Amino acid sequence: MTALSEIGFVALSASLLAVGVFGILTRRNFILLLIAIEIAMNAAILNFVYFAAFAHGPGGLTGQAIAVVVIGFAATEVAVGLGIVLALNRLKGTINVARATELKL
Repeated sequence: MTALSEIGFVALSASLLAVGVFGILTRRNFILLLIAIEIAMNAAILNFVYFAAFAHGPGGLTGQAIAVVVIGFAATEVAVGLGIVLALNRLKGTINVARATELKL
């Protein structure tokens, strides 16, 4: 790989992480907050896969194995998050994060 492609992968991952963190810090809608978390996790997955290939060559599968674990974690995070969204919508009538300070009746 050339140095330009290495910088490109790292720059893409850094930009995805920046967009994800910006979304996490600024969004009040719970669905958009979940999407921002997913974008940040995809940046981490891209780093794992790229740096494993960089360190161990094309035959190293450690980055891909970690990526599969992170994808599984992301799927459970979305399932739990959507459950919270449904509960919040039933109780409060909105999915605004600011209104989610308590989930009591």
